Amino acid sequence: MIVAAFAGGGDGGCSGGCGLVVVAVVMAMVHGMKAATLSSDPLVVVVDDELKSKEWEIGVLKDEIAAMQGIRIRRTPPIGPPANYVGTFEDLHYEDTAPRNKLEEIVWTKYGEVAEMKEKIALSSLKNALGNAPPPRDFVGSLKESYLRTGLPGLIAEVKKASPSRGVLRENFNPVEVAKAYEKGGAACLSVLTDVKYFQGSFENLEAIRNAGVKCPLLCKEFIVDPWQLYYARTKGADAVLLIAAVLPDIDIKYMLKICKKIGLAALVEVHDENEMDRMLAIDGIELIGINNRNLGTFKVDISNTKKLLEGERGEKLRQKNIIVVGESGLFTPADIAYVQEAGVKAILVGESIVKQKDPTKGIRELFGKDISA
Repeated sequence: MIVAAFAGGGDGGCSGGCGLVVVAVVMAMVHGMKAATLSSDPLVVVVDDELKSKEWEIGVLKDEIAAMQGIRIRRTPPIGPPANYVGTFEDLHYEDTAPRNKLEEIVWTKYGEVAEMKEKIALSSLKNALGNAPPPRDFVGSLKESYLRTGLPGLIAEVKKASPSRGVLRENFNPVEVAKAYEKGGAACLSVLTDVKYFQGSFENLEAIRNAGVKCPLLCKEFIVDPWQLYYARTKGADAVLLIAAVLPDIDIKYMLKICKKIGLAALVEVHDENEMDRMLAIDGIELIGINNRNLGTFKVDISNTKKLLEGERGEKLRQKNIIVVGESGLFTPADIAYVQEAGVKAILVGESIVKQKDPTKGIRELFGKDISA
C-alpha cells in the first residue's frame, strides 16, 4: 500500500527512475534500516525528503523522525506498548501515558481540537476562502522598519489574557482596546493568542482586531500541528504564524514554510536550545527565528539563553542568512532589552510585562525607557 502511494512521484516533480529509489527506501525502512543511512546519495536525499513529506501527511514516521532530531515532545498520547517492549500483555503497564510537560499536554489537546475543526471545515473550503481574506501585511518589513526608525528592537506586542503559568493577566480583557493601545505606543506588530483552553484566546479576537482598523501586522499565536491551521489563520486575517521547533520535525517546518510563502504568511520559527537552533539554521527560507528563554521542562526563564544561542558560529550564520532574531520571554525592563539587543536581537515579543499594565501604551514606554511611537 505504501509503495503504491509513493511510487508515482507526487508533487515533488520526481518521475521515471525516482520511483525505484522510493521503493528501495521504503523497503529499507520496512526491514528496520534508517533512511538517513542513505544520505550520501543526493537523489536519495531528495526522494527521502519527499517520502517523509508524504508519510508526514498520513501520520507515519512522525515520532521516529522527531526522535532522530532530538524532539522530546510527543505529538499524541501513546496507544500501545513501547517499540522495544518484550513481555506478556499481562505484565505491560502503561506508565508513560500522561503528558511529560505542559507543552506536550497542549500539543495533545491541540491535535484533538484540530481534528474536530477539520471535520467541520474542509481544507478545500479554506483554500476557496483565501480570496476573501484581508490582504496580507508585511510582518517582517514592519519589524525592519521599526528597528531602523528607533534603533531599538522592533516590538511584537502580545494580546494575551492569560497563560498556564501565570493565570489571568488582565481582568476585563478587551482585545481591541489592548491592540489599539499597543499600536499607539509604537508596536511594530501584534501577537494575538488564539488558543482557548490554556490562554483564553480566540480567533474571534484575531478577527476583531483585524476588523477594528488596527494597522499593525498580526501574528496568529497558536500551537501549529497541522497545515490546515495555516489556511485557517490566513482566512481569519493573520499575517504571520508561529512554528515551534520543539514540536515540529524539520520536514514539517520545510513543508509549512512552503505553504506560508504560497498563501502570504510570514513564519516566526521558535527555538529554545542549541539543537533546535542548529536544525533551523540548516533550513533555507527562514526569515525570523525567535529565541524563547523559557525552559520547556521547568518553565523557568533565563534571558542569558538568548546570548548563548547567538554566540560564535551560530550568530555569524544568522547574520550571513539575514535572519532577524526575535527575543522572547523574560523581558521586563530597559536593561533586559539592552542585554538581548547587544547579543544580536533586532525584535522582541513581549506580553506579560505590558498587558498587565493599566495603560499598555505607558507600559511600552516603561519597557523601553523611552517613547518609541512615531
